[in-house]
Amino acid sequence: MAEKEMEYRVELFNKMTQTCFNKCVDNKYKESELNMGENSCIDRCVSKYWHVTSLIGQLLGSGRPPM
Repeated sequence: MAEKEMEYRVELFNKMTQTCFNKCVDNKYKESELNMGENSCIDRCVSKYWHVTSLIGQLLGSGRPPM
């Protein structure tokens, strides 16, 4: 069971990383560091991703139908 949980967490992290990177980082790497806009976008994206994942987990755990 712990191994499945770890696989799920790794997959979730990889999907979140890919999604937020594609959404927030320009494909034309102009600088070696993230600029302020990219950094803010990634921060918001990760926060929302974890929040939604948590909500979905709670809904699935409680057996309640989605709103």
